[in-house]
Amino acid sequence: MSLRSDSISVIRGGRAILDGISVELEPARLTAVMGPNGAGKSSLRKILSGEWPPDKGTVYLDNTPLHSLPPAVLARRRAVLPQEPRLGFPFSIEEVVRIGRYPWRGLATPEEDDTAVANALRAVGLAAPPDALYTRLSGGEKQRLHLARILAQLDRPAAAESLPCFLFLDEPTNNLDLAGRQTCLRLARRLADNGTAVFAILHDPNDAARYADNVWLLKDGRLFASGPAASVLTAPRLSDLFGVSIATAPANGTATVFFAREAPDPPETGTQWSDSGRL
Repeated sequence: MSLRSDSISVIRGGRAILDGISVELEPARLTAVMGPNGAGKSSLRKILSGEWPPDKGTVYLDNTPLHSLPPAVLARRRAVLPQEPRLGFPFSIEEVVRIGRYPWRGLATPEEDDTAVANALRAVGLAAPPDALYTRLSGGEKQRLHLARILAQLDRPAAAESLPCFLFLDEPTNNLDLAGRQTCLRLARRLADNGTAVFAILHDPNDAARYADNVWLLKDGRLFASGPAASVLTAPRLSDLFGVSIATAPANGTATVFFAREAPDPPETGTQWSDSGRL
């Protein structure tokens, strides 16, 4: 049971923003996806989650073409936290989380829905009361709330067929403080440990090294490297990927911290400038 792509490509404006990518998401594994801006990370997420059809190639869910599945069936197998989730209506916190239960209408009991909503809110540690309005939340609180919504969506009722689920997180730590960031990534790790296949677009290689099983590196729409996190995440490879000098430092025994080394100042030229122009 897996989600895999077979040589998928996406063409926009005559340019391939994804070019011949073949990957596989496996249950009980957290896959971190990294790369510079414009590498195709979000485009890959949209293809693998069924939001976009590929222009070339095919995505398969359990050997069935993904885009042949009815939306209701797909919604019971995967949940998506986009890069910038938007909701403009003044719903209460509880109402937003209950949106995640929509795919289970007719399969879940009211008690199961109530339990799923309560568990999701508890998991993200959202302190605001359930009747607080979404439009009055901070950016970080909104991000936590949308995370709770997809947790509620992944909470399968007893009447549902027991099949692996897939979770897509597109820069899930946006707007989160350090505590919220840790909560989010720990939840993703826990879901993977419990059998969910997790796809997470991350920017910090330290987060990927700590929480991910596998890492996919994208560059210019192509798969630059893939494999176990420990073997993919090296300073030379990350330096090549991002075009900056990456160094490492030991931390807590065998752990490694990645950081960008400061580039040397450019050589002085004959012309000097101030804020107002030439000096």
